[in-house]
Amino acid sequence: MTQKLNRSLALHIASETPLIQDGRVQEEAIREIFHMLMAVHPGIEVYLLDKEGKILTYSAPPGKVKRERVSLAPLESFLRGAKAFPILGDDPRSPRKEKVFSVAPVPPGGPVEGYLYIILGGEEYDTVSRMLQGSYIVRLSAWVAGGGVLFALMTGLLLFYRITYRHRRLAKAVVDFQESGFSDAPDILPGLDAGKGDEIGQLGAAFTKMADRIAQQIRDLRQSDHLRRELVTHVSHDLRTPLTSLQGYLETLSMKMAELSPGEREEYLRVALLQCRRLSTLVSELFELSRLDSPDVAIRHERFSLGDLVQDVLQKFRLAAEEKKVRLSVRIEEGIPFAVGDIALMDRVLENLIGNALRHTPENGRITIEVENAGSGLAVRVSDTGCGIPPERLSRLFDPIPGRFGDPGKDGEGPGLGLVIARRILELHGTDITVHSVVHEGSTFAFHLPGTDYSRPSP
Repeated sequence: MTQKLNRSLALHIASETPLIQDGRVQEEAIREIFHMLMAVHPGIEVYLLDKEGKILTYSAPPGKVKRERVSLAPLESFLRGAKAFPILGDDPRSPRKEKVFSVAPVPPGGPVEGYLYIILGGEEYDTVSRMLQGSYIVRLSAWVAGGGVLFALMTGLLLFYRITYRHRRLAKAVVDFQESGFSDAPDILPGLDAGKGDEIGQLGAAFTKMADRIAQQIRDLRQSDHLRRELVTHVSHDLRTPLTSLQGYLETLSMKMAELSPGEREEYLRVALLQCRRLSTLVSELFELSRLDSPDVAIRHERFSLGDLVQDVLQKFRLAAEEKKVRLSVRIEEGIPFAVGDIALMDRVLENLIGNALRHTPENGRITIEVENAGSGLAVRVSDTGCGIPPERLSRLFDPIPGRFGDPGKDGEGPGLGLVIARRILELHGTDITVHSVVHEGSTFAFHLPGTDYSRPSP
């Protein structure tokens, strides 16, 4: 821009004042021009060259000029009217630098005897430029440094936020889990992805599994506590009834012993004994159920003949079935394998199922026990032609619900906890019990037991 604006400066000066006449340098004219130009524009430097480019005179203190001649190629390009600016010429004050310039032949209209060579950006211009440039660089450096610090700070905060994001999610999940009473498993995924494989991801996955397990255990404990409270309530109710009846009959006997006839006294004693048996049965079954629910309960697995066990249990109920006119029948498939389990506990299961069937089967009814091969084990079914079980009771048949001990039958025993105990024993053997019942037609209880490869003929 400077060279373009001042391209005709040298031509105007050379046209106004003769600088070389008859091959002689006009010293007085040159000093006047140098003085005028330095006063008007101290940032330029003026040089008078001969037609070979040798420096004849200049507007500079002694010792400042380092060159003896200037290359003519850039000057000729300038004089030919080149439009591609800037055109750089030799700087007389530096052996290696080049600067923008303005040049004109001397004289302008005649044979060339020399050149008026004006450097447009002299040393003073360079000094001021370096000062301004230094100041600009300082300011720019300050801005760049400030911007860099700000960028580094923002980037660091962003990276810190991203790095600690999952950590904060995990901490919040722990707090939420604690505030929920350890009942609701926290939802921390996909914020914590175990597949990432880093420590936070592994910790999040482990915490999720732990929280799920704790929540499930607490739900189980609450359910168990609810069932325990319900059982205590029901047992308290069922204990109160026979105790009240027993107390009433005994108090009556105590107060009216002389007034009662022998037959009445015998009846009162019979009822009192009946209530005692009910209490004894209830306490025994509660104790047995508590023992089976203990985590320390031990199951003794042994091989035994299930057919022989069924026959032995049926013998216990022969007299009671004959008195009630109920027919007992058994069907055992030939060649069945030995069963594997705790023979004493399986004896208890069969007693409870057959006893339950006998209580609910009317006169002239039938109870059938079937044992057959079922692949890798044995299938057992106890069927009766009793009153059946309503559908609304089937879902809670094996729960200790109100009325479980019901009205006593002829033997003084209600249904009790026999089915609950039977199911618990089978669960300890790794199996379960199923029931199919039709009202007024009868019920069938079925379960499976593991068997061995050894078999024996059925008795």
